Amino acid sequence: MRFNRILLSVTLVVVALVLQVSVLARLHLPGAVPDLVLLTVLGLALVYGHVGGALIGFGAGLLADLAPPADHAAGRYALVLCVVGYLAGLVKPENGRLKSATGTMAVVGAAAIGTTLLYAGVGALVGDTAARHVGLGGLLFTATVYDLLLAPFVVPGIMALARRADNDPLAETNSAAQGTDISAGWLSGTGLRIGGQRNGLKVKAARARTARAGRIKGVKRL
Repeated sequence: MRFNRILLSVTLVVVALVLQVSVLARLHLPGAVPDLVLLTVLGLALVYGHVGGALIGFGAGLLADLAPPADHAAGRYALVLCVVGYLAGLVKPENGRLKSATGTMAVVGAAAIGTTLLYAGVGALVGDTAARHVGLGGLLFTATVYDLLLAPFVVPGIMALARRADNDPLAETNSAAQGTDISAGWLSGTGLRIGGQRNGLKVKAARARTARAGRIKGVKRL
């Protein structure tokens, strides 16, 4: 990943994690906590693709595992977000631009459900049965609802920032200049061809006039 991608991803993930821990987690909403980190990973993965989504998801999940008041094994959420970021990057839209809100909302809903199920499944493997006591069905429903409500305010903005940071002004200038040179060359080539055709027509017209003049002179000589 390029430096601007890394810098933007780290900044957005840290901001999202701070807001989630210090604000959203203290709202004491019923069921799950709105997952702002997940939405950040999804927004970046939809622009950077599956490889970038997997790397960003792993880093964001690892930070969430280590940030207080985490009470689970380190690496658990990192594994979950790594898989989710990879899968989200596979459905990256062309040029990283949203074609419809429906597809993005479907990705967010599927990611919310998949993240909750994967997190509970990994927890069951390591002996964490907290999801059973809280109620997996309630967690799935509330997590999906909260993330879908936050997605329109988070995901498009993150994707816009990612596209802007990913643009290279020098590359754009070079490509624009190349496009100008190509078009100019094409036009100049066309002008040469047109000029050549005009010159050819002039030569033919001059020859025709000379031939007619010769025939007229011959008639006079006779």
